[in-house]
Amino acid sequence: MDGRKTGGTLDAARLGAELGDRATLVQFSSAFCQPCRATRRVLAEVAGMVEGVAHVEVDAEARLELVRSLGITRTPTVLVLDAAGRVVRRATGQPRTADVVAALGQAM
Repeated sequence: MDGRKTGGTLDAARLGAELGDRATLVQFSSAFCQPCRATRRVLAEVAGMVEGVAHVEVDAEARLELVRSLGITRTPTVLVLDAAGRVVRRATGQPRTADVVAALGQAM
């Protein structure tokens, strides 16, 4: 995760999925994005290891309004939300497991 902070808040209604009790990993993907598949595996693995963390994948092509409002310009883009839905970290490209865990540590 590149460590860039970003503002904003996402709730379950805007995201279209329930947030995690402690944190949420939001992945913006597109159908033919090869790194998106690997990112999905990494985020699902981390969410499975850390109690209270949810992984939500958003189809960027189907949710263009949300993508534009958040300034998402490429896939995969990962947002790390804290328990209140505040975006605390943002990264593009395929993340490493250790970087995702570190970003979660800052969100919780």
